Amino acid sequence: MRFLGIDIGEKRVGVAIGDSRVGVAVPHTTLRRASDRQLIDELKALASEASTEVIVVGEPRRLDGSVGSAAERARAFARKLGRACELPVRTVNESLTSVEAERRLRAAGIDPSKHPERVDATAAQIILQEALDGETE
Repeated sequence: MRFLGIDIGEKRVGVAIGDSRVGVAVPHTTLRRASDRQLIDELKALASEASTEVIVVGEPRRLDGSVGSAAERARAFARKLGRACELPVRTVNESLTSVEAERRLRAAGIDPSKHPERVDATAAQIILQEALDGETE
């Protein structure tokens, strides 16, 4: 199955793609977020181009795992996106994915502060990889 992973932010949205047969997620792009409608239209186009079968959206839960207002907003967006794309949408806890993404970029010699768009796409990769790893368990 083809997957699209999404790290939703207020200004930027990271996107990753992956395939459950291969079991690997890769960063794809970062989108600017002006409105939900604009973002859904762009994600719908990306999902179509990538022959996506499942969308995975990061859900920013609290560190104790509980659901707060940010997670509720992500869930609402995920529902709207799923309806627009006519695809199943899963949510994955995205706690600390941006921190991990920054760590990985630094390890690769990339300054995250100079390339915030790469942080978002890498965070989407981490979110999607978690979902793909769950497919094989």
